[in-house]
Parts: sequence; C-alpha cells; structure tokens
Amino acid sequence: MNTLYVLLALLAVAGWITSTVTLRMRALADKADLLERRLGLVLDHLGIEEPEPAGMDEVRALARDGRDVSAIKRYREITGAGLAEAKRAVDALDPARSA
Repeated sequence: MNTLYVLLALLAVAGWITSTVTLRMRALADKADLLERRLGLVLDHLGIEEPEPAGMDEVRALARDGRDVSAIKRYREITGAGLAEAKRAVDALDPARSA
C-alpha cells in the first residue's frame, strides 16, 4: 500500500513538472514571436532588407524544375530551417503553387 502512495505521489509530481515546463516553454515561444515581430518592424522602419542566403539560386532552379523535395532539402541545408518552414519558403518562390 505504501508503494502505491509513493507511485501516485511521483506521478503527481511528474505531471506538475511537465505542466510547469510546458507553460514556461509556451511563454518563451510567445516572447520570441513578439521579439521577432518587433525586429521586423524595426527593420522595415529603417528600410533594411534581410539579405538572401547564398545558394538560393540553386533552390529556385530545383523548384522551377519541379524537384520540390530537393529544393526543400537544399533550403534546409542553406538556412538551417525546419521542414515546415523550408516547405513554405519553397512554395512561396512560386506564388501560383502556394495559392
């Protein structure tokens, strides 16, 4: 019976820790999003455009040839972006496809 109480207590503590960490990560992600939006506004106000990474011509050529998977893979190699971000970026290269 004692073992059962210990296990229940451990599960409760693990649940509390998990929820606390999840809430903290969500708060940090929200702050990062806010900072990114603010930085975008500052760059727009100053008229500064983010430079395009080297190698984007290769990504465009791959996408133009219909080799989307290769284009996404190359974009990820160049930028370090995640899969979803890379797919959105490659799709955005051809506005007709992203519609």
